[in-house]
Amino acid sequence: MKAAGIIILVIGLLMTIYTGFTYVTQDKVLDVGGLVLTKDDHHTISWQPYVGLGAMVIGGVILVLGRKKPLAI
Repeated sequence: MKAAGIIILVIGLLMTIYTGFTYVTQDKVLDVGGLVLTKDDHHTISWQPYVGLGAMVIGGVILVLGRKKPLAI
């Protein structure tokens, strides 16, 4: 459980820092004999920074609750 909490916490941190990414796909527009025309399509995936903060909170809760020793209050 500890490892899962750390992984989710790190993913949440990265999601807070990097709020999206862009990738490019190529679509074939025309293919006539030896002539091939392609078109580059740019796609953007983005999310709000509070999604990353939420993931960090969930990772922290999993990390704390996944301890083998009980917390001394």
